[in-house]
Amino acid sequence: MPPSEGDLVPAFEALLCTGETLRSRRLTDALDGGGVLVLLCFAFNPIAENWWKRYEYADRDVLDVPVVGVSRDGPCAQNAFLWYLDSALRTFSDTDGEATRSFDLLTDREAMAGTSTARRAVFVVDGTGTVTHRWIADDWVSPVPREEIEAAVAAL
Repeated sequence: MPPSEGDLVPAFEALLCTGETLRSRRLTDALDGGGVLVLLCFAFNPIAENWWKRYEYADRDVLDVPVVGVSRDGPCAQNAFLWYLDSALRTFSDTDGEATRSFDLLTDREAMAGTSTARRAVFVVDGTGTVTHRWIADDWVSPVPREEIEAAVAAL
């Protein structure tokens, strides 16, 4: 079962991509005392591009905490995606699916034989690693409730 509000966020270590570099990091270090964790499917798709731009905007103007993504793409694709978006946000490369699996959100994709990705989800995590808010999509296209995420971050 995915972590709920009040649960500790699962611990994992993976390659963290910045758009230029990649380095093995733990989630707790990347969130640096609290932040927003976004689980997404793949880079370079319209949904990821649209929503990642929204996080970029929110991170600069509203969210005063780190925003970090997790995606199944390899580190070179992650860096190319962030570079393409001219984004200062960071993403974990979860090529083996272990980070996503630790959240119990790895799901098989219909019509994509043998492919598993994360269900789209957002977790707001406080400085102790506790989930203070979560949103898990019921489908692949619904928008993230940005106002809810912003309110949860403001309450940190």
